[in-house]
Amino acid sequence: MSRAREDDALLRLVEASFGYDGRPIVRELSLEVVPGEFVALVGANGSGKSTLVRGLLGLLPPLRGRVERSPNLRIGYVPQSEALDPHYPLSGRDVTMMGATRDLPFWKPLDRATRVRTREALEATRATSFAGRRYGELSGGQRQRILIARALATDPNLLLLDEPTAGVDPATELAIVDMLNALRERDGISVWMVTHQLEAVRGRIDRTLELTEGGLRQEVAA
Repeated sequence: MSRAREDDALLRLVEASFGYDGRPIVRELSLEVVPGEFVALVGANGSGKSTLVRGLLGLLPPLRGRVERSPNLRIGYVPQSEALDPHYPLSGRDVTMMGATRDLPFWKPLDRATRVRTREALEATRATSFAGRRYGELSGGQRQRILIARALATDPNLLLLDEPTAGVDPATELAIVDMLNALRERDGISVWMVTHQLEAVRGRIDRTLELTEGGLRQEVAA
């Protein structure tokens, strides 16, 4: 896949540091998020992966350096852990629709476009067959597909996932990674995925970014 030009970057960090209470955890990173790229973000526990994700999302302002965002940037986020109460009576379709209605005023009724976005997101993640079931009754892999569908329903051009295959079996893990790669190839979405399982993404990603105590190490995939 051809790389985007420098001025096509959706998001750019320039010597940016992120942390808490004035103490940097991620130090002086410079990187670019470009359209249509599949990137694996790896690193040991405590290396700052989740802190970097929060910085990319804009939830943490940089302590130093700067973050440049394209006016066209739209991020769909799949968190590492989900706070949805599994006993709450929401179906997989209801959860997905949360993404489609994210920017809809509370007083505005659901329109056809919202329903279409929900349906298309479920189809893209191959979750239609179980979307009518209660979310809490779904398997771990099915829940992950629903959460990815919810993120897709926001119409993103950057999909940011924090360990989306944690806790699922190897076959499900490969299926989710293949699905993400297919979405990237079909829609040109940039996919950035925090993972500990490089074997599952090898041969599917464009590059690996490893967070270390010394900073960021980049590898271009074969």
